[in-house]
Amino acid sequence: MSGDVVRFRLWLPVAIGTPLLAGLLATARWGDPFALGGWRVTLGWALLAFFAVWNGWSLWLFARHDTGLLPGGATLSLIEEGPYRLSRNPLYVGLLALHLSLALLAGSTWAVLLLPVSWLLVRWGSVRPEERFLHARFGEQYAAYTRRVRRWL
Repeated sequence: MSGDVVRFRLWLPVAIGTPLLAGLLATARWGDPFALGGWRVTLGWALLAFFAVWNGWSLWLFARHDTGLLPGGATLSLIEEGPYRLSRNPLYVGLLALHLSLALLAGSTWAVLLLPVSWLLVRWGSVRPEERFLHARFGEQYAAYTRRVRRWL
């Protein structure tokens, strides 16, 4: 890691999208081991709405603090307000909610069951490198933040 940029191990859309797509393809090819009830549609739409509001708010804060959002963008400030008061990784939480939302709306049990794989890939590929970078970049300010705010929720 050098400068102002985090070096991720795995591109986030791959970490979330690959297990989701694998689950959807497994459902299409072999069917599901059991059916998800009718509750899945309501929960799926609720999670999709959560994703839109939560990630929209988080992205707005990136713009407001004039710091890089996409890989390769410079990290210039540590955001500690809004969703960042509840989670050190609100964008990742939102994207995992999106995975679950799409899996439920598609009615794919396999895609739901592969959510932990997405979580593990995000943790290994994005969260861990980002945490090391932020510790190096912001020192005690980030260490204090990690003591106040949980990694996920």
